[in-house]
Amino acid sequence: MTVEDEYEAIYERASRDPFCTWIGVELVTISEGYAEAILRVRPDHLNFHGTPHGGCVYTVADAAFAAASNSRGERALAMETNMSYLRTVEEGETLRAVADENYCGEKTAEYEVGVFTTADERVATFRGRVYKP
Repeated sequence: MTVEDEYEAIYERASRDPFCTWIGVELVTISEGYAEAILRVRPDHLNFHGTPHGGCVYTVADAAFAAASNSRGERALAMETNMSYLRTVEEGETLRAVADENYCGEKTAEYEVGVFTTADERVATFRGRVYKP
């Protein structure tokens, strides 16, 4: 199996995640230690302020994190995550989460995920570590 075939197999599995499908997250790309996902903000994603619920922003970041951390075909399980929300967006905006690996050890790895608007304005920063059993 080629590296491209492996990425395609991981992409196919990750893009069928039931929760992400339900909420509307789409996996865009995946490669070694890297992934991108998008979410178009719908009316049912809004909170009582009329802005996107933090859980929706977190979910698109977490989806990119999960894809990037599992991109080598090894099982990776989240150990710790945190999210800094920097600004809000409007309904109809598309959020793009870009996950980059900062560290990859034998049993743990660390990722940073930037969440951006279509104009490349940073909306949030997600950081996560995984354990590879």
